[in-house]
Amino acid sequence: MAQQHLEPTGPLTGPVGTVTGDALAGYLRSQATEFLRALRQHRESGGAAAGAEDPADAARALRRSVRRISASLHTFRPLLDAEWSESLRPELAWLSGTLGMEHAYESRLERLLLALHRLSGAVFPAQGVGPTTRPAQGAAPTTRPTPGADPGADPGPAPAPDRGNLTVGAAKAGALLDRQLTLARTRAHSTALQALGSSRFHAVADTIALLASEVPLVKTAAGTDLHPLATAAQERLEDAVTALPLVTAGHPYNAEALIHGLSPDPSPHPQDAPWHQVRLLLRLHRYAREVLSPAVDVRLLTAGQCLDRHRDASEAAAAAASAARTPRIAPATAYALGVLHADQRHEVEAARFAFQQCWLKEAVST
Repeated sequence: MAQQHLEPTGPLTGPVGTVTGDALAGYLRSQATEFLRALRQHRESGGAAAGAEDPADAARALRRSVRRISASLHTFRPLLDAEWSESLRPELAWLSGTLGMEHAYESRLERLLLALHRLSGAVFPAQGVGPTTRPAQGAAPTTRPTPGADPGADPGPAPAPDRGNLTVGAAKAGALLDRQLTLARTRAHSTALQALGSSRFHAVADTIALLASEVPLVKTAAGTDLHPLATAAQERLEDAVTALPLVTAGHPYNAEALIHGLSPDPSPHPQDAPWHQVRLLLRLHRYAREVLSPAVDVRLLTAGQCLDRHRDASEAAAAAASAARTPRIAPATAYALGVLHADQRHEVEAARFAFQQCWLKEAVST
């Protein structure tokens, strides 16, 4: 079957008049101001007893502004001082990644434990769909087939024959994942605290503080239209989506996703990298549109949510596979982790299917 070229959004057309580098400067100043506000909130809430969520909220706000500044430096780099931009971008990437690890481990553990409860029948009915596994908009299935079963077969009302073994191993698998991911989260928290107190971070913060008042644009930026650069970001996204196996992803729970399974190779799943790249390009495209207009594009948000779920399920599956390689674990524990890994790879396929449906619908409506 020939690959379809699907385009969810039409060419970028701006409002009457030209959007120039002045708009970029205003956007960067606003994001730098948001960064400073979030940094002040983080410092004020860090030692406070009340509002345990405040430091986490402030960290997320820091990451939001950092991502947008970094994306703008990437998309509109011809309009910015090259030396300044190229020196700041890797520092922003370091800061965003460091601040995001603790939340990532926390979310991954919660996702895996909920899936274990659902699969073992401890919380959800045997054929129910848990809150983290509900297919996204456009995804047809409402029930989950048994891992390894024919996707077209009727799952039937009876639980899987090995559910007893799964229940036995699920508690130990959950305890193992809890130990491993809680330790990783604790280390990530310590790393983030050390980073926020480091001279490297203070240098980045000082640079962003200056950005709040003065943006180092090139001399020609004031009269340069931003639309061609934003359109180039859109085209890079469309080219990357065109290269995805959307025809294969048109079938939910594609068995090809399980080929590599629990292989000895600890490297990331080879099918996932192009999808992760599309997720990054979609974010760059969405932030570029923010510079042109403050209006929110719900269509891009929906597609981005599908790819976020894809990323989360992919990383959760990798965590289950890593835990299953722990030496000297009981067979029932390894079995539960194997089922959990397969379950999360099914989640990956469901997210791909949902993205495919979203992208196709946008192409039809364009």
